[in-house]
Amino acid sequence: MKISLLVTTIFFLSAANCTLGTDSDIRLNSLGFLPGMQKKATVIAECSDFVVKKVSDGQAAYSAAVTGPFSQQDVNQVVWIADFSQVTDKGKFYLEVPDVGRSIDFEIGDTVYDFAFYTVMRGFYLWRCGTAVEGKHNNITYSQAACHLEDAYQDYMGIDDTSRRDGTGGWHDAGDYGKYTVNAGVTVGAMFMAWDHFQDKLNKVSLNIPDTAPGWPDFLKELKWEIDWLLKMQYPDGSGRVSHKLTRLNFSGFIMPEKDLEKRYFTDWSSAATADFVAMMAMAARYFKPYDAEYARTCLDAAKNSYTFLKNNPDYKRFQQGDFRTGAYQTSDTDDRLWAAAEMWQTTGEAQYLRDFEEKAKAAFTHRKQGEAQSSDGKVDEDWDWGNVRNLGMFTYVLSKRQGRNSELLGNIRRNLVSTADAIVAKGNKNVYGRPLAGRYYWGCNGTVARQVLNLQVANKISPDPKYVNAALDAVSHIFGRNYYNRSYVTGLGHQPPMNPHDRRSGADGIKEPWPGYLVGGGHSATGWQDIEGSYQTNEIAINWQAALVYALAGFTSGQSQ
Repeated sequence: MKISLLVTTIFFLSAANCTLGTDSDIRLNSLGFLPGMQKKATVIAECSDFVVKKVSDGQAAYSAAVTGPFSQQDVNQVVWIADFSQVTDKGKFYLEVPDVGRSIDFEIGDTVYDFAFYTVMRGFYLWRCGTAVEGKHNNITYSQAACHLEDAYQDYMGIDDTSRRDGTGGWHDAGDYGKYTVNAGVTVGAMFMAWDHFQDKLNKVSLNIPDTAPGWPDFLKELKWEIDWLLKMQYPDGSGRVSHKLTRLNFSGFIMPEKDLEKRYFTDWSSAATADFVAMMAMAARYFKPYDAEYARTCLDAAKNSYTFLKNNPDYKRFQQGDFRTGAYQTSDTDDRLWAAAEMWQTTGEAQYLRDFEEKAKAAFTHRKQGEAQSSDGKVDEDWDWGNVRNLGMFTYVLSKRQGRNSELLGNIRRNLVSTADAIVAKGNKNVYGRPLAGRYYWGCNGTVARQVLNLQVANKISPDPKYVNAALDAVSHIFGRNYYNRSYVTGLGHQPPMNPHDRRSGADGIKEPWPGYLVGGGHSATGWQDIEGSYQTNEIAINWQAALVYALAGFTSGQSQ
């Protein structure tokens, strides 16, 4: 058994080392390019010029000199940049660099992001818990039976009740099968913002998912599946408290979800989870109202109940792991409460919520959490995730069309938001692979690269400038192949995508190719990604990273159905 495990480990390491190599010295976005937008490639061999050629006949469509050389320490490379933004004809092309070689084929067209958006968004459907799911990708069928139908027991809620209560539904959180309120927060928040910002395109997209909300757009239909579950996380005693998570005591092995029969529990509440619940329910009430006013009222009533509880209990309530060894998602609650106030105001227009938000926003820079990345005055961050959702509240406030905002605060936040976006642009332009997060690497950093697109698109809404859109496209390009590895970071999409994500379904279903459309977390250094199943630190998938990619792609999809 030990020998077999060693052989398997060596095989995975060898396979990863082989596939992490590159078959070209020309790195670019393997999804393709939009006709009128920026187009760049990074060449890691000495060169002076390049030619864009048509795949159909090999004829030159464009030629130019490269720029460079540029050196970058974290990747230990000297590179040259080929800018072919002037090519606007639609079709299939490749780059040829004399004495270096040729790139992969790529497409220029209006729909180059459509299939990726469809596949990435359908990843949430394939994550559904409590129901059977099935999907086909590249002629391979992926499926699971209905799972976790015994969710969940109340032993750990701090109430005198150990019975089972309905906690079925929602999405599995990551490569494991737990369900976590705090991580749902940044996930649902980003996805609702995608709907708000790009609804004109998203409402036309068919995701080919079950009709679990008849008459709803498919995008919102999928979000409702998660909201249905989140409503069950509120304590049944009417207090407004919200359970921090619903999981078993420890992670399961690499088994299919329907075979995970270990007892699962609602946990004790936390103030961060309760505040995130408020924000999500307020957004749901706002965006769901045109399709089901009664359901929207249910969401808003739940949000008001939990908000009142938070007002009456202003102290931070930390989640206590106790017997649990599943994801902790520990976070203080100042940013979560700020976000909750913003969404409640935007949904209701009530002065009390506006007052609460503006008080918290004015104080934001004096209450920064330990370890948070700094921005110029603490109001809008470049680098953020589930542990700091302040940006979501700031974006809602800045983009609101409601009257009554404090003009001085609004001006300060707008200026800070733009300066933060400018810093993101500058770092992306300086990076040899257009990576807007520049030299920061950590668990889930690919998700942050995608999430920075939200900063850039909001900045573009309040201060339109092509540089923000170009930087957003650079972020997407980096994820899909313009990177150190010359590989896509998304399973089943783009050039040489990940083959061994840390995902229990992909590891247990007996199919070589992993479940499609999932963004892996990325390395803790510029060269530290490992496409190995066991590398949860660099190769796991998670809903918060996935939602960021949904947002990033939503801005560039044509809105056509697949």
